[in-house]
Amino acid sequence: MVDVPVGQLWLVENLYLRVPAPAVTSYCGPGARRTTTGNGRTIEKYSNPYAPEDTIAGHLKFALKNEPIDSAIMAAAMRAIDPGVIEQMVRAEPTGAFSRRAWFLYEFFTGKTLNLTDAPVVQYTKALNPELNVGSVGINSVRHRVTNNMLGVPGFCVTVRLSSAIKRYQAEGIDEQVLELVQDCDATVLARAVNFLYTKETKSSYEIEHERATGQKAERFVKALRQTASFNPSSDQDLVDLQNKIVDPRYAAKGFRDFQNFVGETIGYREKVHFVCPRPEDLPSMMKDWASMSERLKGCDDAVAAAAAISFSFVFLHPFEDGNGRIHRFLIHHVLSREGFTPDDILFPISAAIVRNQKSYDAALESVSGPTMGLIEWEMNRAQQVVVTNDTSTLYRYFDATELVEYLYEKISETIRIDFKEELDFVSIYDTAYNAVRDVIDMPDRRASMFVNFYLQNNGSISKRKREMFEELTDDDIKDLEAAIRDALNPEAAADEDDKVPEPGL
Repeated sequence: MVDVPVGQLWLVENLYLRVPAPAVTSYCGPGARRTTTGNGRTIEKYSNPYAPEDTIAGHLKFALKNEPIDSAIMAAAMRAIDPGVIEQMVRAEPTGAFSRRAWFLYEFFTGKTLNLTDAPVVQYTKALNPELNVGSVGINSVRHRVTNNMLGVPGFCVTVRLSSAIKRYQAEGIDEQVLELVQDCDATVLARAVNFLYTKETKSSYEIEHERATGQKAERFVKALRQTASFNPSSDQDLVDLQNKIVDPRYAAKGFRDFQNFVGETIGYREKVHFVCPRPEDLPSMMKDWASMSERLKGCDDAVAAAAAISFSFVFLHPFEDGNGRIHRFLIHHVLSREGFTPDDILFPISAAIVRNQKSYDAALESVSGPTMGLIEWEMNRAQQVVVTNDTSTLYRYFDATELVEYLYEKISETIRIDFKEELDFVSIYDTAYNAVRDVIDMPDRRASMFVNFYLQNNGSISKRKREMFEELTDDDIKDLEAAIRDALNPEAAADEDDKVPEPGL
């Protein structure tokens, strides 16, 4: 005997579903129960006693009982399953948790009402098992006696497995770590550090797309970041206005695109296509449902999961010709702020963490775009335009976002440990050095600031080339200023020097 697929994998294979394979695949066969993980995939091996009844109902029940739900698979399966199958499940077990969950998911994803009377008064069960999936704020469905904790709405819904990495990040309490940093920090130092972080995030966000944020371009993006509280992602006009602020005016959009676009690169005279975006005729309804998902995820159990779901799905939709990536990263900040994950008026320069290792960013995007591309049928016409030849609308509406959430958690943790803390430390060091300079020579603010920056950039001295910029200072002045900064930044060493007793005869 050999191991045979069960659960969601069985549904994919036997219902001929055009969806990416589940990240968790289950098999039954001889031998002991075991779990194998690697490369973002998990294989669950069950012994024969776990084998479900070899029917749609049997494998659906197995999936609901044992596996983290994949919205792409469940949405496609419910559309393919004969409604009589679900009706029979519910009539056979009208109070059963798994039959009621199957019933709820069928009506949720298909929009059809089954020929069933409302469920009897029994304890509510959650649509997503909180031990296997990250859930949103619960809304009770009286008809099914099921608590709807789906990460989205019927027309746009992602799922996130409660992986070991996500559990670990949740247990670390990253948001609480930030509060401790903020509470222990001088208010003036914090305000100045945050000012720099806004600029750093702006420059890094543009750098990811190999652009420079300078002058008015940078100012517009910083201003947008500071106004995330008033931004409404479910407003088409807010999205268009944001796009207009952060791109060259020549590429400002009046609305969502009405043409086919793709993500790629030009190699010679040919285009290399990395990802094909939704067809323009599908985009209006997708954006409407995406907006509804954004509203639905308010108060989500996991703010980082909500930020990843909303922001990454936006970049896959690619509703504009230009600015999609920057808006995607803006949405991360908006949702984290909206959900209270980041303190008021604070920003984590996540783009700076992305820039340090852009390959990992690309890998996170490809965890969804890669499997999706394999299901898109497209061709390039003579005008070097992509033409999609099959129905792809559901591919962008439902997907497993687990790796995206893990990635975002990693970048948030990194930017708090490195960028946020380093900037707080730098401002404190800078202020100490600046005050030391002004105590020695009453230099104009701009000149003193320049001196300190050059000193810190050159690891404790003014280089010969930069020395020429301070013609008004003598060499002794320079030495005195350098010594004052050193003593201020390392007062213990300075005190030790003062306490030294001269040797006899000196």
